[in-house]
Amino acid sequence: MSAVTVAAPSVLPRQEEVLTEEALGFLAELHRRFTPRRDELLQRRAHRRTEIARTGALDFLPTAAVRDGDWQVAPAPPALLDRRVEITGPTDRKMTVNALNSGARVWLADFEDASSPTWANVIGGQLSLADAFRRRIDFTDERGKRYALKPDAELATVVMRPRGWHLDERHLTVEGRPIPGALVDFGLYFFHNTARLIELGKGPYFYLPKLESHLEARLWNEVFRHAQDALGVPHGTVRATVLIETVTAAFEMEEILYELREHASGLNAGRWDYLFSIVKNFRDAGPGYVLPDRNAVTMTAPFMRAYTDLLVRTCHKRGAHAIGGMAAFIPSRDEAANAEAFRKVRADKDREAGDGFDGSWVAHPGLVPVARESFDAVLGDRPHQKDRLREDVKVTAADLLAVDSLTAKPTHDGLCNAIQVGTRYLQSWLAGRGAVAVFNLMEDVATAEISRSQIWQWLNAGVVLDNGETVTHDYVCQVAADQLVAIRDEIGEDAFIQGRWERAYDLLLRIALDEEYVDFLTLPAYELLD
Repeated sequence: MSAVTVAAPSVLPRQEEVLTEEALGFLAELHRRFTPRRDELLQRRAHRRTEIARTGALDFLPTAAVRDGDWQVAPAPPALLDRRVEITGPTDRKMTVNALNSGARVWLADFEDASSPTWANVIGGQLSLADAFRRRIDFTDERGKRYALKPDAELATVVMRPRGWHLDERHLTVEGRPIPGALVDFGLYFFHNTARLIELGKGPYFYLPKLESHLEARLWNEVFRHAQDALGVPHGTVRATVLIETVTAAFEMEEILYELREHASGLNAGRWDYLFSIVKNFRDAGPGYVLPDRNAVTMTAPFMRAYTDLLVRTCHKRGAHAIGGMAAFIPSRDEAANAEAFRKVRADKDREAGDGFDGSWVAHPGLVPVARESFDAVLGDRPHQKDRLREDVKVTAADLLAVDSLTAKPTHDGLCNAIQVGTRYLQSWLAGRGAVAVFNLMEDVATAEISRSQIWQWLNAGVVLDNGETVTHDYVCQVAADQLVAIRDEIGEDAFIQGRWERAYDLLLRIALDEEYVDFLTLPAYELLD
């Protein structure tokens, strides 16, 4: 007996293919072995945050044996040797086909920030990937257009991203306790696909999100070792790329790679979650940590350059891939807007390739050629540029925390944008769509996190905007009400009511205006999912 209770809102077509007795037994064993340690690490996050609040500081760890040691991560397998362009997106059937056909080297198949964790998405995503590896996936949209895998083309290599450690899967429980979503997503994918992936000359590859310390990486390494033993595959078959998207993890990059070294393949620089983490950890550290409008914080800001330069140096020192950030633009029918957006994307990817990154992310197939051109110009026929050790990079703790080096300030337009984008994204997320086009950008949960975090920070810091108004509770409510009216006028009364827009708006304001800062908005939002 698996001892896993399935309490789903409905029985989905083909659900039994995913939730076999053997697969549920595998999940139950993962839960029993690793959930208690997960719980301890979540408590440790809270203790560390308390310490940051007390000291207003972070520093590198005194781990000389790791930092000065002569060690390397495991060599990259052939399927992950060249990662110059990676596309990201949720695992619905249409995106699965389009991503695999996109011409990108890698597809980040996302069960995390680009996926709303409805039961249909959790199970449907597993079916999409299993079908894709067996080349039995297709999709026909509401217009009758059919999508299918190109028969002779080289498909993108899948690197799957499970949910973060903080999220549970309420529909699967063991002795009344939900199984962590991370273990559900990882476990079902690993159990059902590892043998097939090995047959294809690839393997079970993962992106690990939201890590806050090397101890959390150590836990993942223990999960990998157990899973490989359970299925009888060699250690090192799994490969993991870690998203350095929290400020605490930025201080532990070497230690994170060290913990995962037999399974590590790289680190990635994530922008919005990184800024969200800065606000979360230093929210009471004074005006020096108040961020301006999110779009004013570019990757060329001094503290962001320190973070990305350190990431490249750390990766190449240890033989790992350094993967750059997201180009979120979505091409439209406006040729002038496209030309300007492509110019900005090209400049961003040129900078990343020039700085030593080995690859980068895009959110739309139309951007794959743009990013590839930037990296082709630097890499040529080489699969990566790990030989660029970036020994010129010398980053201090102060460099990583120099938020006050920004000259931009919060604006009224920035507040309006945070409310608009946060509301629009949450409306879609609560309706089951995790990757959402908002103002010609592909947005995910990180978008809503930085939006609500900035509102909270500006309110609690008493920020004065460029129009002379002080951000107060009443002022935010006034501006937010105006933005909601603008949305309703734009989409029409019927669509506004049917789309339950007020539910998303109320959630955004409840979290943004709460006296206590909520660690992850997806925790209260998950309770509202149908």
